[in-house]
Amino acid sequence: MLKGGRSTLPQDHSTNILAGWDGYRVKLVERIEPTDAAGKPRVEVTLERDTWTFRCSECGQETTQVHDVNVRCVRDLPILDAETHVWVPRYRVACPTCGPKLEALSWLSPWERVTRRLAASVVQLCRVLPVKHVAAFYGLTWDTVKDLDVAALAEQLLPVDLSHVTTMAMDEFALRKGHRYATVVLEPSRKRVLWVGTGRRREEVRPFFALLGPDGCRRMQAVVMDMNAAYEEEVRAHCPAATIVYDLFHVVAKYGREVIDRVRVDEANRVRRHPQARKVIKGARWLLLRNRENVKREDRVRLADLLAANRRLAAVYVLKDDLKHLWGYTYPGAATRFFEDWYHRAIRSRIDPLKSFARRLREKLPGILAHCQFPLHTSLLEGVNNKIKVLKRMGYGYRDDGYFFLKIMAAFPGIPENAG
Repeated sequence: MLKGGRSTLPQDHSTNILAGWDGYRVKLVERIEPTDAAGKPRVEVTLERDTWTFRCSECGQETTQVHDVNVRCVRDLPILDAETHVWVPRYRVACPTCGPKLEALSWLSPWERVTRRLAASVVQLCRVLPVKHVAAFYGLTWDTVKDLDVAALAEQLLPVDLSHVTTMAMDEFALRKGHRYATVVLEPSRKRVLWVGTGRRREEVRPFFALLGPDGCRRMQAVVMDMNAAYEEEVRAHCPAATIVYDLFHVVAKYGREVIDRVRVDEANRVRRHPQARKVIKGARWLLLRNRENVKREDRVRLADLLAANRRLAAVYVLKDDLKHLWGYTYPGAATRFFEDWYHRAIRSRIDPLKSFARRLREKLPGILAHCQFPLHTSLLEGVNNKIKVLKRMGYGYRDDGYFFLKIMAAFPGIPENAG
């Protein structure tokens, strides 16, 4: 066969392998070779009617009456190395109940230009590849692939069943550069993402509580979060019976920003006349913020020397480690006594950033002690945030937030209720 040539196979036993078009049979198969090296071969399949009983796509009623017919070209799965274009007569039936309606076919959705099996294959490949690459692989447009994936994800994930949710975790993540954020809500017990929405203000997370409904809000027992005032106020407004639980990770991260970083900068400025000492203090940020057990062996001597040489840094570092023990208590009375001891040590330190942090933390003590009753944390949400970063990198970013949020929900569908 010459390049750019065309070969034709009539209907015979060799075309019987081309099956899967219920209601139709193969009339003609043509293979068209590409005219240039960059092109792809194409197989064109012409179908003809195999049965004259039709089913209405609206009500499912069978009829033999035809209103009109038009020939359409639809895409199907590739045959060998060639794109497959199927020419199919699309009948509109004269349904006695619904009037003129398109015929229902098991292999082709109404008004679609790709078969169901090609759509399923596209969606499966979209789980591991960006839309751009899937579109190039099948020779489809970017919009067609994206629309197929969105429709499949929406059918699989929506509406979300919230009828048995009694605890949840809320956190924010960076949507894109420029201080653009989104909120993710997760059910900790099933590791299931319940909702993702743009923004982190009260009015921006309110749609989730509307989705939860009055019964769901009354059923909510506990919500774990960071010390985000907007989240807390919205939870208290809609779920007054729910207990607010503050997460260890976010409290310690806040301590690092407001205490350790501030004291480190102050100490570096205090020894400005000693460039070598200032350089050591300024370069010790991650060494001070890192958990003690995660400090590399070669850095432990440097950390010990730094803490021995600077009393203020040593004090805030030790109190950071001690604060973490608060989440190890299961009895509120013992946890309260431990916090009071920690609080008085912080106040007596004469370190202003530490004293300010301790006073603000004392106001939030009920939310910290709530972990004794509800041992919830947002560590799973941190895993969600890491997965979100991977999804963004795989997709080279997302122009459609709704599509991105569906991808996040699909990545965390949750453990089935009857599992285990």
